[in-house]
Amino acid sequence: MPDAIEQPSSSLKRDVSVISLIGSAHFFSHFYQLSLAPLFPLLHDVFGVSYVMLGSAVTVFYAVSGVCQTFAGILVDHYGSRRILIAGIALMAISFLLIGLVPQFWMFYPLLILAGFGNSIFHPSDFSALSHYVSLERHGRAFSIHAFAGSLGYAAAPIITGSLGVVFGWRLALVIAGLLGLGMTGLLLRYSKRFMPDFHEEHKAENHPKFSYLKVITMPAIMLAFAYLVFTSSATGAIQTFSTVSFIDHYHVTLTAAATALSAYIICSALGMLTGGVIADHTKRHARVAMTGLALASWFTAIVALGHLPFAWVIAALAAAGFCQGTTTPSRDILVKNAAPPGSIGRVFGIVYSGGDAALAISPLAFGALADHHAYHMIFLGVAVLYLIGIATVMNMGQKQAAQS
Repeated sequence: MPDAIEQPSSSLKRDVSVISLIGSAHFFSHFYQLSLAPLFPLLHDVFGVSYVMLGSAVTVFYAVSGVCQTFAGILVDHYGSRRILIAGIALMAISFLLIGLVPQFWMFYPLLILAGFGNSIFHPSDFSALSHYVSLERHGRAFSIHAFAGSLGYAAAPIITGSLGVVFGWRLALVIAGLLGLGMTGLLLRYSKRFMPDFHEEHKAENHPKFSYLKVITMPAIMLAFAYLVFTSSATGAIQTFSTVSFIDHYHVTLTAAATALSAYIICSALGMLTGGVIADHTKRHARVAMTGLALASWFTAIVALGHLPFAWVIAALAAAGFCQGTTTPSRDILVKNAAPPGSIGRVFGIVYSGGDAALAISPLAFGALADHHAYHMIFLGVAVLYLIGIATVMNMGQKQAAQS
């Protein structure tokens, strides 16, 4: 990456440099979100706290991130994405490093609050930077690589912190995780200013109409995008949280087989994101792409809910659902970008993506009740219905944008 950054000779090299920096930062956002979970068994024994208490610490993190994300968007629009992004990743890295040093469990909470503040800036700052600094014809691929990097962060966290925790202990695992994030902060400080100069002064000088925060959040297209994230994130969260236990009980398979199905879903979803980026850059019918992907994802998930197929076919169907859902991500993000008023991209993405955090907070309660009643087939049927509802939101969002243009 340094060579590409040191000697930019074309818009392509510039785009690659910006996407690399933003994607790498997004990797750490998702990496830190799952850094604690693999260490729960160790923390449970060391501090003598329940898993409910451990889960509540993570809930605090997501709650703060979700609430602050909309306000982070305002800061991005006012001060520029580069400064806010650097501050966010530095805050997360320092927070997790300090968590590895604290002597008592109650000290996790204030540090996770700070980490939640840091996490809240990523979507508004990342999408604002990609929208402003990457060539328009590459927005689809930029958004897809951004999402793919986040998926890699999810995949890497259990491997890195879990393995380090087993070998060297949970403290050193979190300290190393924090140091890795500080290294990424250093890369952003070193290279980002050259390719992401502050743009907010330029925007202040433009004669854009002023859009208040209240006006932005009441725009129909923005609210539909928020709803889209709520429904689709609830579906994804249900699969990630309850598919393993569902397969064990409903299909009577081993834990290894059930985990394989979930891994297939996550991997194919990431591959779908990359494919969706190419599609998004070659079409203007982004609403249709999103609707088609969700319809196919709903159909494949409904097949899983039937419970009559050999489990190998179930794995294939869930993988296909993940791939189809993944292809919708870049087109969805372009629809959100196009819905943003001039000078408001940061706050719009902050508002819309707070729907994802809200879904991850609510979804486990609803689907957990189904799991408690052993209605595992209803979990997958519920996911299929959520995807169908998502189709309605994105269809109306496309119509609202067409009417405004």
